[in-house]
Amino acid sequence: MPKKTTKKKTPSKGKIEIRYDKGLEKCCDSKGKKYGSGCGGCAGAGYGLGFIGALVYYVSTTSGFWMTILGILKALVWPAFLVFELMKNLGM
Repeated sequence: MPKKTTKKKTPSKGKIEIRYDKGLEKCCDSKGKKYGSGCGGCAGAGYGLGFIGALVYYVSTTSGFWMTILGILKALVWPAFLVFELMKNLGM
């Protein structure tokens, strides 16, 4: 993969630094402040909507307090169930 040259303006110093990245651009500086476009906001929104959908599904199919707690825990880790079923169906 060819190296990619990026020019970013650092928020604290106002100077342009040139970096050579092999893959994804870094979205935060050394102090943890964000710059540039967002850092995976769409992925977080997708996970959040999936969490709400899984929560509604798992909690609506439960009966009892502890099964509701189990439904909430399942809703938190729904991507693991998704990947497991996908790999099982693909024969991996």
